[in-house]
Amino acid sequence: MPSPLSTYTLPHVERSPRRVRVMWQGEWIVDTTEAQYVWEHKYYPVYYFLAKDVAGKFLRAEVASLAEHDDQVLDVVVGATIAQGAATRFGVGKNAVGGLVKLDMKKLEGSRTFEEDEPVYGHPKDPYKRVDVLQSSREVKVVIGGVVVAQTTKPRLLFETMLRTRYYIPLADTRSDLFIDSETTSVCPYKGVASYYDIAVGDGQVLKDHVWWYRGPQPECGLIAGCVCFYDELEGIELYVDGELQS
Repeated sequence: MPSPLSTYTLPHVERSPRRVRVMWQGEWIVDTTEAQYVWEHKYYPVYYFLAKDVAGKFLRAEVASLAEHDDQVLDVVVGATIAQGAATRFGVGKNAVGGLVKLDMKKLEGSRTFEEDEPVYGHPKDPYKRVDVLQSSREVKVVIGGVVVAQTTKPRLLFETMLRTRYYIPLADTRSDLFIDSETTSVCPYKGVASYYDIAVGDGQVLKDHVWWYRGPQPECGLIAGCVCFYDELEGIELYVDGELQS
């Protein structure tokens, strides 16, 4: 089923009903109940803000004055700390984002965004996307190089709108002796912060970051705690469900 956004022109803007706050360097630089979801592409939204909701005392213009229809790049300044060009105020009348402010979170290193009192991981959750985790009794088996590295009849199946099904397997049902701790991490707004394992598959070969897991998943995905998931779409990993190879 196509996303409802497939009928919209990008960028597409919708108001979020949630209170959104951004903390950086110990200060709330945004605190609003009028945050705007903006789909810059079809995959997920990011937050933009009304100009009045970004605390002006923390903004410094690189250029003294511009016409209101021109985009303006701003520094974000808290105390002696400056994030150069970390904010952009889009010119009034410039497509759907005219008059809005976007914060570059990569430049605001260490910043945290909250929806109500819950942290946002990576990007806001898409209001048109659903994630469900279901306990299953289907047999799931993972084979690498002819070796069965996981086999269970107690998988947790994670269904995410428009994405492939992910099969989370209890760690006790895997060859965890083949796993090597990785320093890699990633974030997901629905599941939380993921850690990774490399897999030693024999003959000195190591598959880098082919397994991931969540130490403390978000509450809605709590069933995947204590389980691992394999990148079964990568070459060299075969995943079978009830004896059928998944593609």
